[in-house]
Amino acid sequence: MSFRRVGWIAAIALATLLELSCGQVYRPVVIPVNTTPPNPANFHAVFGISANAPFNPGTALQIDVSGDSNIGEANMGVNPTHAAILSNHSRVFVASAGSFYQGDADVVTAFFPAAASSSATGLGTVTSFPLPNVGANQASGILSVSESGNVVTMTGSAPLINAQVGTLIVVSGVVISGNPPNPTAYDGSFPISSVSGNTIQYVNSVIGLSAASGGTATVPVPLFCRYFPDFVSTSQTNSVYVANFGEENGAHCNLSSTDSVGVLNITQGTIGTIAYLTPGSRPVAMAETPNSQNLYVVNQGNNTVINLSPTDLSTMATIPVGSTPVWAVARADNQRVYVLTQGDGKLVPIDTVSNTVLPSQTNLSVGAGANFILYDPHLNRIYVTNPATSTVYVFSATGGVDLGSTPNDTPTLLKAIDLTAGPNAPCPNGCSPVSVAALPDGSRFYVASYQNQVNCSDPIIGSSATCIVPMLTVFDAPAMTVKAATSSLPVSPSIPLLTSPQFAASQFAVPPVASCVADATYAPDTSNHARFRMFTTAAADGSHVYVSICDAGSIADITTTTNTVATGSNAPDTLVTNIVPPFGACATATCSTVATISAFQIASNVITFTGANGFIAGQKIAISGMTSSAGAALNGLTLTVLSAGLSPSTFVCSFPGTTGDVSNTTDNGKAVPIPPPQSPVFLLTGQ
Repeated sequence: MSFRRVGWIAAIALATLLELSCGQVYRPVVIPVNTTPPNPANFHAVFGISANAPFNPGTALQIDVSGDSNIGEANMGVNPTHAAILSNHSRVFVASAGSFYQGDADVVTAFFPAAASSSATGLGTVTSFPLPNVGANQASGILSVSESGNVVTMTGSAPLINAQVGTLIVVSGVVISGNPPNPTAYDGSFPISSVSGNTIQYVNSVIGLSAASGGTATVPVPLFCRYFPDFVSTSQTNSVYVANFGEENGAHCNLSSTDSVGVLNITQGTIGTIAYLTPGSRPVAMAETPNSQNLYVVNQGNNTVINLSPTDLSTMATIPVGSTPVWAVARADNQRVYVLTQGDGKLVPIDTVSNTVLPSQTNLSVGAGANFILYDPHLNRIYVTNPATSTVYVFSATGGVDLGSTPNDTPTLLKAIDLTAGPNAPCPNGCSPVSVAALPDGSRFYVASYQNQVNCSDPIIGSSATCIVPMLTVFDAPAMTVKAATSSLPVSPSIPLLTSPQFAASQFAVPPVASCVADATYAPDTSNHARFRMFTTAAADGSHVYVSICDAGSIADITTTTNTVATGSNAPDTLVTNIVPPFGACATATCSTVATISAFQIASNVITFTGANGFIAGQKIAISGMTSSAGAALNGLTLTVLSAGLSPSTFVCSFPGTTGDVSNTTDNGKAVPIPPPQSPVFLLTGQ
């Protein structure tokens, strides 16, 4: 056989073999992605601080920016108010004014952030720094003690100012002379029956005791000094400062005032030095310069800003600034601190070298009621919100002149943005802007605001009820004009901040929550209301903006970038999800009202249940125990109660799936109210 013929036979055999084995060759399969996946960015974090029902600890949670998810949470103190992070992002500190509730303590709580991980790793070790709420017992030497019947009369060397009728006195070390001496006859703990100067009387069950002297009388009445920590600040890696709103002449406190600033010993878990301020100072905010040379404390009570030395908290200057200062920020170059006064509505520039207010020919008025400043180091801008006038002010941090027209590096007003006027007005009928976030690339800034509607325009809540409409307005930073949102509210060109499944489909408003109402003037000693009904911040990489919504019990997550994957909803400035904090304690009457379902029907994916209930529109309920064939499909669902059709005997919910109509069907399930989530009150950008 020739070589050529053998070659042809081999070629034919090889072709036949390939054809026969074709069905066994692996072929790669492309699976289409139906939704936009998480942005595969570097690890970044944002922290949310939430308040719980009274007497219950609040929480901190950590958001993984690229994963749009909560990757760790931990209990903080009762009634958290504010948070700060070390300059190296290694530890977060939360101030909690727990003493607003009798018996709870004021504390600063610290935790280590969760590390980058593909799964939730949880927050690191939590440490508490308690304020010195409880003081030492009061004691006095005993000059004389005698007994008549069973009534003991004791005179001390000093008055025991906390001794009161009914409280205890502890006696020790009294020795009755004699042969033999009786060293413990008077010793013990006794309720006080009479107090007169240095003389105290009480009843002793042991009678016939001789007169004596010596020993010690102690009144262990707990000294409870309330501090109300309301702000933490640091630009360092080894020191953190806490401002304490304070109380004057507390009923069981041995201090005339607890208005103060403390420094935390972060390695030992203690409050180190405490600088007590002039009584009535009421510190509410602080700004430490980036070089850690100056700590400016904003005193709402006496209309001053004091400059404390971060080293030992000694006072370097006291600076009058105007009526009711509420916030301060430091410029990146350490040369200026800007203070906002709420009472007379001024932006006050302070020169950090001379510690003086710089005169300005530029109009720095922002209107009475202004509440917040953001300093944007990228554009060297200052943003001020005024919820009382529906206005946002944009300043350049430089370019101003003094009264003689000489440049003095003071701010200049770039634009006053009236949110009720102009093209694409965010809220023609008025709204309350309360916070601003700016992207680090200088392209956009975002204003968080809300409308308070007496007759709610959201059909989920119903026109017979009041509601809060939270919104986030996008602005083109160079032009300072409103940018159209990919998806906008029915009542505004702003971004809606509620999405399913946490809220009903198309819901854009929520019922108001009493504890979320922001007081006109912040006062943590008389109100447990949130300082910020809403707050916004941008992630460090600018890829997301977050908005905490106290009334909604959630944090809105907005992506600011276009994903490289061309499927799904991936346009910039789009609401991605609502991140929900842990459930709070159930403190309202509707929380315990379980409705027994006797029948239900479904029409156009709307379920009408028959059953006595005390639900309110917007409340979450869990369905269980349904036994009919159609009702069994509802078991395990969490539904939102709608306004339409809500009565003492019926309640209505949207059905989240797709199903045919179901005629009225007898059943015997239950609708169990779900405790509301805690109320987010502050956001903090991490690494």
